[in-house]
Amino acid sequence: MSVEQLITISPITNKPIVQRQGLSDADITALPCAATAAFNVFRKTSLAERQSIVKKALQLLDRKKDELAKELTEQMGRPIAYTGKEIATAVARGEYLLKISGDALSDTDGEKEQRYKRFIKKVPVGPVLVLFAWNYPYLILVNSIIPALLVGNSVILKPSPQTPTVVEQVHRIFEEAGLPQNVIQYFHCGSFQKIERMVKNPEIKLVCFTGSVAGGLAVQQAASGRIEVRVGLELGGKDPAYIRPDVDVKWAAEEIVDGAIFNSGQSCCSIERVYVHESIHDEFVSAVQEVLKGYKMGDPLDLDTNIGPVVSKRAAQLIQQHISEACQQ
Repeated sequence: MSVEQLITISPITNKPIVQRQGLSDADITALPCAATAAFNVFRKTSLAERQSIVKKALQLLDRKKDELAKELTEQMGRPIAYTGKEIATAVARGEYLLKISGDALSDTDGEKEQRYKRFIKKVPVGPVLVLFAWNYPYLILVNSIIPALLVGNSVILKPSPQTPTVVEQVHRIFEEAGLPQNVIQYFHCGSFQKIERMVKNPEIKLVCFTGSVAGGLAVQQAASGRIEVRVGLELGGKDPAYIRPDVDVKWAAEEIVDGAIFNSGQSCCSIERVYVHESIHDEFVSAVQEVLKGYKMGDPLDLDTNIGPVVSKRAAQLIQQHISEACQQ
């Protein structure tokens, strides 16, 4: 099977900006084996050592957020005014996970009984495969990678081909923070057949997937023949809002617009349908129109821009199709 050539098209210019080589057949065996070897060493480190590495990595991530924000904007189109905030929020979330890790990973006492000591001990599971989306890549990745490392697991990361440099940056940051070799590895891939083979590899002990419902179902199906692997799925939503007749209409309009079109609507919890009580329908629609007048669509590298492009031509065509269907119905 030939190695893919993955090309990232910037939604800002519609031109190629990054090219990477995909996963090879040899990698499908080599990466999990290296992850297992690294895990067998890393699991023996103390929690304090792991906390120290994670703390330093989060500091480095925060220090580089302006550079990473520009890179992220160029690859997926969110305005530069907001991409840095994603990284800052990812750091804050990581710091919270770090803060609670001592209590979360301590033994849990069981029922007391004479001559017996009962307890639940928290132990790492082994190599963790993390497959994550492009819409909030740093924020999504923190949810998986920080707990995995704090417990003592090794991780293999697979980013979306739309934001390929995220894993490269994170890998460099953790290496600089002192993480041992191969505790974090990554690969680029657009072929689900190869991802499926990675999921089925017996060295992989946990799969964390964030992405579409179709992608999640495919991962779940790939893992279904293995009883010893755990799978965690965080998938897209279908999120309605209801506007009551007693609401502050101006406030509600501002919140609904933000919830519907932030990140150009490309969020798993983005509001997709709005049901408005008939007694305030016209007033609410007018308020929404006023809010929208305050938004500026334009160059995502301009700090005054609120709305950038959606991630691809295909996404734009699908949105237009939804609008046409809604108007017809």
